[in-house]
Amino acid sequence: MSTHATRERLLLADLLETAGPDAPTLCEGWLTRDLAAHVVVRERRPDAAAGSLVPALRERGDRVRAEFAEKPYEELIQLIRTGPPRFSPFAVKQVDEGANTVEFYVHAEDVRRAQPDWSARALDPVFSDALWSRLERAARLLGRKAPVGLVLRRPNGQTVVAHRGTPVVTVSGEPGELTMYLFGRQSSAEVDLEGEPEAIERLREAKQLGI
Repeated sequence: MSTHATRERLLLADLLETAGPDAPTLCEGWLTRDLAAHVVVRERRPDAAAGSLVPALRERGDRVRAEFAEKPYEELIQLIRTGPPRFSPFAVKQVDEGANTVEFYVHAEDVRRAQPDWSARALDPVFSDALWSRLERAARLLGRKAPVGLVLRRPNGQTVVAHRGTPVVTVSGEPGELTMYLFGRQSSAEVDLEGEPEAIERLREAKQLGI
């Protein structure tokens, strides 16, 4: 049985292949070629991938990603499809599922939603629950810099506090949309914001959500 991460990996590869190497993405400054290189480096060059989390290593990470972006685009797509090498931690099924389900979902949407005619993808309930479960665990980290109190609410009424504070803004939507919102893709996430108008405006102007 394929995992959520595996299915999103293959979808991401298909979307990147269809879009071609020079299509826009939601990742500021990145074309599809750059996004593909990022995914490959993350799985195959942990020494460089750490640059996305450790500021001191960012320059090295950017340099290695740029080198990979110069590779034939078809090669990058195939490396994504085949998955990580055996020595990679991501080769362990549980690690892959835990670390890549959201990663590949968000990046697949980065490709889809950069197109002018995109529409929200209907997710099956099991996958939606999986995304919500990960949001519950990561909400405090991703929402820690929100300028106001931040609560996430899915249609069934379940909520999670992403940031404690006042005033409070409640962001409502499907788990997939809330995932995009909390990972810094606020402008493309189909969500509703409830709260004091000034608090909502402060949240909309913030560029600090996500990692």
